[in-house]
Amino acid sequence: MELRQLRYFLKAKELLNFTAAAAELYISQSTLSQQIKQLEIELGVPLFNRIGKRVKLTEAGELFYEYALQSVNSANNGFDLLKDLKNLDTGELKIGATYGMKHIITGSITQFLSLYPKIVIHVIYGTSKELIEKLDNFELDFVLSFQEFEVNKNHKYQFLFDSEMVLIGASDSELNNLKKVKMENLVQFPLALPAKGFSTRQYIDSIIKKKNLELNISLEVNDIPMLLDLVKTGKFFTVLAKTTVQNFNSLISVPIIQPQMVRKGMIISIKDIYEKKAAKEFYKIINDSLV
Repeated sequence: MELRQLRYFLKAKELLNFTAAAAELYISQSTLSQQIKQLEIELGVPLFNRIGKRVKLTEAGELFYEYALQSVNSANNGFDLLKDLKNLDTGELKIGATYGMKHIITGSITQFLSLYPKIVIHVIYGTSKELIEKLDNFELDFVLSFQEFEVNKNHKYQFLFDSEMVLIGASDSELNNLKKVKMENLVQFPLALPAKGFSTRQYIDSIIKKKNLELNISLEVNDIPMLLDLVKTGKFFTVLAKTTVQNFNSLISVPIIQPQMVRKGMIISIKDIYEKKAAKEFYKIINDSLV
């Protein structure tokens, strides 16, 4: 049973004349008759009584009419919904973001919703590991994060920006007297670091392992805002991407050198699947904001 057959049936029922119905459908009368006959064969019952040039619905035709009308209306509603989705007049966008991407997501969301107010956006903050798991389970459309420690062949990566890793302290701390700090000198500072599971922590651990260093880690915290609050007390320092502390007047940061540590901000999505138009528009807004 095809949708066009249902449309033909409804038009024939409306006009009760195959010639007139065929004309309005822009098909030949023979085509209309053939399609109605095929529908009747498939259903196993006649839908019309044919009386000369006139036709009249059978009892089966009367019963089938309600089903056909509902089916065609549902299909039309579906087409309208997909059209709205394509035109960004409906739909939703599920975004995962790590705290280090907060500086770009706020403005991008505001701009996106000013252009497409009927799209509902859901934002989930978490560690890279948590968000990637949700992405792989199709719970998110994409993730804004720093590049994964290990590249996943099933993921698509769109580069956004570079952000150097910095040592962060309170604005009145000894960092005021430094322009940069060597990696090996981090051992002098009492550190509060992101807990294991954060990609930043994984990155830091890989560097100190290569340098054979043992840092003075006093605290591990799985919440970046709390981590920064602890640093503001002046008792601890931390290591994060510079973008994480943009516009924090109560904190100061200095670049880490030897080696220079740089993270790559990325849009991470699933490779080789249909990508929503809303997601593509959001990507464009983010990229334009970084120019």
